[in-house]
Amino acid sequence: MRPYLILLLGILAVSSAAILISFARAEGMPAVTIAALRLTLASVALAPFAITRAHSEWRALSRRDLALAILSGIFLALHFAFWISSLDYTSVMSSVVFVSTNPLFVGLASVLVLRESLTRGTIAGIAVAAIGGAIIGWNDLRGAGAESLQGDLLALAGAVTVSGYLLIGRRLRKHLSLIAYIGLVYSTAAIFLLALAFVMNASLFGYSWQAYALIALLAAGPQLIGHTSYNWALKYLSATFITVTLLAEPIGATLLAIPLLNQNPDPIQLLGGALILVGIYLAAREESQTVNSEQ
Repeated sequence: MRPYLILLLGILAVSSAAILISFARAEGMPAVTIAALRLTLASVALAPFAITRAHSEWRALSRRDLALAILSGIFLALHFAFWISSLDYTSVMSSVVFVSTNPLFVGLASVLVLRESLTRGTIAGIAVAAIGGAIIGWNDLRGAGAESLQGDLLALAGAVTVSGYLLIGRRLRKHLSLIAYIGLVYSTAAIFLLALAFVMNASLFGYSWQAYALIALLAAGPQLIGHTSYNWALKYLSATFITVTLLAEPIGATLLAIPLLNQNPDPIQLLGGALILVGIYLAAREESQTVNSEQ
């Protein structure tokens, strides 16, 4: 029972991310600032554990693996920058559904980069999700216009970049502990985002205490509790089961957005979102079976 409760806690925590980000944006905090502070706080919280438990693993890293870990952190940073920015232009439902399509891009990258064969399940998942994405994109363009479509594309860019983070993580996690991996990757992402905020002239200071409280909740909830719960649950539950339950994240975010942000999805959005979730499930099921066979 305990693994299921921990996984449920993780889903609830991650589902709140889009809502907390929307509230922080309403306080006037730029997207890149939100991303930078979120990863910085998470890195600082992890630092005592990572330094004491993972320093020997870090010293043993080859230059190639260190470079891959840094690249993974950059991918993670870009993921948050793209996805958080998308919430300025499109609805929570559209944004979270599109950013959750990473299993589709992981499947494509496995073919293009890792030279793996594309399975029927992955092909079917990509096809179904593409139809759903086209429906949502057409509906957004017809309703809110090009600005909403821009948000959808930013969320898709977030899915593409987080796929790079996941693919590299699949390789490095074979010989790195969880704390060693996320400690290095989170800190790299934080540094990259802080530099990006500086280049974009996005201030880290001068906002309301409510804005900083929301960032603290983002770092503690979705970042640390949410993602750590997923990784912890993998020890006790099958990857396939977790893959299916992760589909609850966009559903949970959409349900929270209805009363808290007054964002009510129309029937066409719901149809497109449902098709994307089916496509994600088909592709992610194949992905989890591939990972299980590798292990």
